[in-house]
Amino acid sequence: MTLIGWLQVLLFFALLLALTKPLGVYLFRVFESEARPLPRLLGPVERGLLRLSGASERREQTWVEYCGALLAFSLVSLLILYTLQRAQHLLPFNPQKLDAVGPELAFNTAASFVTNTNWQSYAGESTLSYLTQMAGLAWQNFVSAAAGLGVALALARGFTRRPGPEGSKTLGNFWVDLVRGTLYVLLPLCFVVALFFVSQGMLQNLAPYHSLTTLEGGTQTLAMGPVASQEAIKMLGTNGGGFFNANSAHPFENPTPLTNLVQMLLIFAIPSALTYTYGKMTGDTKQGWALFAAMSFLFFVGVLAAYSAEVQPNAAVSAAQVAHVGNMEGKEARFGTAASTLFAVVTTDASCGAVNAMHDSFNPLGGLVPLVNMQLGEVIFGGVGAGLYGILIMVVLSVFIAGLMVGRTPEYLGKKIEAREMKLAMLYVLIFPLFILGLSAVAAVLPQGVSSLNNAGPHGLSEILYAFTSGTANNGSAFAGLNANTPFWNISLGLAMLGGRFLMIVPALAIAGSMVGKKVVPAGPGTFPTNGVLFTGLLVSIVVIVGALTFFPALSLGPIVEHFLAGAGKVY
Repeated sequence: MTLIGWLQVLLFFALLLALTKPLGVYLFRVFESEARPLPRLLGPVERGLLRLSGASERREQTWVEYCGALLAFSLVSLLILYTLQRAQHLLPFNPQKLDAVGPELAFNTAASFVTNTNWQSYAGESTLSYLTQMAGLAWQNFVSAAAGLGVALALARGFTRRPGPEGSKTLGNFWVDLVRGTLYVLLPLCFVVALFFVSQGMLQNLAPYHSLTTLEGGTQTLAMGPVASQEAIKMLGTNGGGFFNANSAHPFENPTPLTNLVQMLLIFAIPSALTYTYGKMTGDTKQGWALFAAMSFLFFVGVLAAYSAEVQPNAAVSAAQVAHVGNMEGKEARFGTAASTLFAVVTTDASCGAVNAMHDSFNPLGGLVPLVNMQLGEVIFGGVGAGLYGILIMVVLSVFIAGLMVGRTPEYLGKKIEAREMKLAMLYVLIFPLFILGLSAVAAVLPQGVSSLNNAGPHGLSEILYAFTSGTANNGSAFAGLNANTPFWNISLGLAMLGGRFLMIVPALAIAGSMVGKKVVPAGPGTFPTNGVLFTGLLVSIVVIVGALTFFPALSLGPIVEHFLAGAGKVY
């Protein structure tokens, strides 16, 4: 580790901290205040879109109605994106005359982008037309992020709202949240960011691919396309799907160290700001800062562990007894070890999945960190919306355990946490390992699963575990070394992504519906404060314990045993 490397980490975090409050205030104004920004410019557009969709901000929804609207919208989106891929050879903006996408791959990709996962079993530049990239993938990048943002706000309203008149138990309106998240937050920010990316040399055109003659006399094809516009929402919406197969390691998709820094900031920007927004919704910003502190602690632990591992040489280099500058295999020289490792931690802390290095080439313990980040439930800032509602579920568990320790009925923000909320919280927690470990076990014993592996032994198991963890956590990054474009992997990963998104959103919204109508009791001498250092420590402990107890046995057979085998000179 070097001083310059740590200065990069600290610079990134300082900029993130500076963005958190102003962006958090802006989000609060958009969703929870009557004084929304740019009322003359965006107000008429918002009203027009709501009128067109038949929605009204005055008519709020119960959790069942909110959930039903989200599921119906997502189902229609899934069908449209699937159809668009299957028919792209018949549609315009396809200068390379690319064929229709196969049925299993089309299902996988549709499930991936509708769930904000953006797992890619294909190379974008050789598989998808410009129309599919823009009207299909980029569109879903916006609306899937806005949908996740809406779920987080609905859960936050469940905790923070006082009982309404006549026992009202509404949580807002899904269509209003969807429109406002897209119109006021994602579109304007992405417009500015896309222009910045173009200024740094990122592509943005609709030109056919260029065929060039190299210095050696060979032929090379340079892919073109509307990259900057998709890259902006890919990062800000924590989507992660790359226009190119190499994702953010590609010089046309991430040209400079400056764009690399901005991309990392975009990944964390909204999830970090939502903690402050939540604090304002509670009427006590310390509540939000407590969540931010817990996330930040886990983030720095991950950076320290991954960076420490990646400054060590690759096992094969050590065996050759040659000079080294850390493990540079699979990393871009223009970013180096520090920026590549930081990017890997950031993208797996959030449910983004963009990569600027090959995680499969990390040292065993370096690869363990991105895997653990996702297995903790994507609560270390997490995705747009998903990070906040994930950490709030952990808050419910923490408050319940604190109540058991002191013999009091658990309370959070003056509302009692009772049996119904705990059952729903445990359902949320258990769905996650059910998909990851269950499907990993199936893939590890079926020929259709293991036939796609390029590595044997513990590293092969890590590739399987990483794939289903990434899919279920709606992250989308790949460990690589795995041919996922087969019927088995496309279908199983598609199911993992759908389950990891919607089967976890339903109990989260159900908790919101259960909490919103509860009476608020004044804090007493025995009330456990949830806005201080003690609660932050308890919350971090619960997050780690839930993840460690669940996944440690599987991790022991994968990256952990690989680390010890590498130390003994056995490399897979």
